[in-house]
Amino acid sequence: MQLDKDYKGFSFLREGPLDMRMDPTSDLTAREIVNRWPEQELGNLFRDLGEEPRWRRAAKAVVEARRKKQIETTTQLAAVISAALKTPLKGKWHPATLIFQALRMCVNKELDAIAEGISKAIQMLSKGGRLGVMSFHSLEDRIVKNIFKDASKVIKKGKALPVLKLLTKKPIAPILAEIKKNPRARSAKLRFAEKV
Repeated sequence: MQLDKDYKGFSFLREGPLDMRMDPTSDLTAREIVNRWPEQELGNLFRDLGEEPRWRRAAKAVVEARRKKQIETTTQLAAVISAALKTPLKGKWHPATLIFQALRMCVNKELDAIAEGISKAIQMLSKGGRLGVMSFHSLEDRIVKNIFKDASKVIKKGKALPVLKLLTKKPIAPILAEIKKNPRARSAKLRFAEKV
């Protein structure tokens, strides 16, 4: 629900400050990244966390725009990205979608939080307890898949037993009816495992 709050600065569709912090006491904001990071670092961020194929063009546009004037709001950044990328990917998403996603993930250290949260959840599970993890991005899903896979391996020579039994070999995805009802579900993937 935080994504819908204008004052948090997560949405490119609503005017808001370039903040994007889930925890308002954190130091790093999207504004700092957008206005201070070198072009190459911005590009790497857009490529690695946003998986934006036009990352070079987006980073260059941000750097050129901020030379003229600091980028302070979500709509300013969205306008810069939209002008640089012009058309949405695959005709589906706003051109700024993946850039905003990369910024949000970086500001909140989301991938680190996912790995840490899953590891702690596995430790806390009782034998027979089940863990379900829903991800909304391919990088998140890869982390979930790898942690589950590693925890379910049997090491024969070292005699280590698996910690988890996989209950879903492939992730569960939403059906079309659910996506129509809740468009944010379109990229959701759900995986389950059981403590052994």
